[in-house]
Amino acid sequence: MQEISYEEQTKITRAIIKSAVLMLEFGAESILIEQTAQRLGAALGVTSVQMSLIPAAIVLTTLHNNQSVTTTRSVHHKPINMSIVCDVQRMVIEVEKYKHPSEFVNTTIKHIKPNLYNKWLIVFMVGFACASFAILQEGDVNSFFITFIVASIAMYIRQVLNKKRFMMIITFGITAFIATVIGSIIMLYYPSKTPNVVLASSVLLLVPGVPFINSFLDAFKGYLSMGWGRWLQASLLTVASSMGIVLAMSVLNIKGW
Repeated sequence: MQEISYEEQTKITRAIIKSAVLMLEFGAESILIEQTAQRLGAALGVTSVQMSLIPAAIVLTTLHNNQSVTTTRSVHHKPINMSIVCDVQRMVIEVEKYKHPSEFVNTTIKHIKPNLYNKWLIVFMVGFACASFAILQEGDVNSFFITFIVASIAMYIRQVLNKKRFMMIITFGITAFIATVIGSIIMLYYPSKTPNVVLASSVLLLVPGVPFINSFLDAFKGYLSMGWGRWLQASLLTVASSMGIVLAMSVLNIKGW
């Protein structure tokens, strides 16, 4: 068995937890984070990797020849981005294949950046998706175009607020409020026979689907604390969106959907 000094094991531990934190911040499933960390640890030469995941932090321990190193890192959740998760996994494959040292991991992580689509393409596609849902819900022609405009504006507002690093709860609440207000104002001049469909479809972009899915997957696979944490986060985002909608309805005296 390869001998590893305490200092080198500390470097390996820090490299592994940096990778795990990056994956958790951008929405990876808990079991994938744990498996990736264990693979990276084996590739870097430690005997085993043990970790504990909670929504706000990761505690990680590496074991080698009766020598252990433990470290903790806080987690700051960011918008879901699976390209980051894929980049980390590619890095792990390279380390496994070419036996790179921990310095390679640290250098690679520094250069990992979100692979983002063009923001205007995202605005267009989200608007089109929400408008298409309005048609699926038997909305009229006006509801399609109004939903497209409102959802596109809402997505742009969400992007701006995310760029300014607003809390996600605040971002969802403000976006839902503005989307409902704009949709209601437009329908004063271009009435739709299905206004309820317009108002409901315009805020579909705020549905926290990935956190809800991950919460059930984590709970089903035994990561109960992560499952509850992610479920609560998704529920809070849903409540924030609902509060924004209700506030807009109260301000404009909208009778309901």
